[in-house]
Amino acid sequence: MAALSLRVVAECRRSRARACELRLPHGCVECPAFMPVGTQGALKGLTAAQLAALGCRLCLGNTYHLGMRPGPELVRKSGGLHGFMHWPWNLLTDSGGFQMVSLVELSEVTEEGVLFRSPYDGKEILLTPEKSIEIQNALGSDIMMQLDDVVSSTVSGPRVEEAMFRSIRWLDRCIAAHRTPDKQNLFAIIQGGLDPALRTKCLEEMTKREVPGFAIGGLSGGEAKDHFWRMVALSTSRLPRDKPRYLMGVGYSRAFLHALFRHDTAAMHHVTVHNIAYQLNLMRSIRESIIQQRFPQFVQDFMKTMYGHRESYPQWATEALASIGIALE
Repeated sequence: MAALSLRVVAECRRSRARACELRLPHGCVECPAFMPVGTQGALKGLTAAQLAALGCRLCLGNTYHLGMRPGPELVRKSGGLHGFMHWPWNLLTDSGGFQMVSLVELSEVTEEGVLFRSPYDGKEILLTPEKSIEIQNALGSDIMMQLDDVVSSTVSGPRVEEAMFRSIRWLDRCIAAHRTPDKQNLFAIIQGGLDPALRTKCLEEMTKREVPGFAIGGLSGGEAKDHFWRMVALSTSRLPRDKPRYLMGVGYSRAFLHALFRHDTAAMHHVTVHNIAYQLNLMRSIRESIIQQRFPQFVQDFMKTMYGHRESYPQWATEALASIGIALE
């Protein structure tokens, strides 16, 4: 039995936009939601208490880095990642798969798993689907991600197909290795790159598995936005309505001023607060507009505020919105 429940509170009559309540072991998450990244058990520039005060109820930890340092056993002895971070709300841990792209020069992929060379001491570490799940079980996250075979979204050809089918096989191994399904929720990750046929095949196979949620992976890696939104639309159209969806790797910011404040820690702190608050407030505004059945108007107002004139709207955004029945004025 899954350790989550999803309730659709409202749905936009014109588009596919939904407002939901996602109930997890450490509280309710109002969706849509933005999830800040605390790679090694901490968000840079903010304490856990400050993050909670902003209204965040779900944040992310990185399995690969936490598995390296401080290691799963130390985290387990600290009461899991929640205790280690002093974080009372929900946590999602990724599987370590993204490091196949971000640390591509230090990794080698085989059917068994991914062989990494540690960026800390150079030691070789084999991350298998079973090992990824073992680490995530020790971390105690509310949502765990399957280990998938990740390739850059700008890659095409046979490697994309190989990675998609391997991700399906690795999902089965992750399901078999998962020891606490009554406490932690294992999500599948849809792959297939920018190929509609491959992504459709992955959707067909993965939705046959009994998992409590799905992620849309393999995007936001430098591909054209026109390709990006089409793959998202394809994926969401075929995912189960009664299960949560997680769009991986997406986050927008209008105030990333890190370069200006590189040596001013106080300024960096305030910029981080601003960025997180902006993202969380944006999600709340979107959710409220869906509940009040005025989401299309919210989008119209948002685009005007962001870009001023219709002539300045990105073509990909105009086409993406038109595909769900929102014609920008």
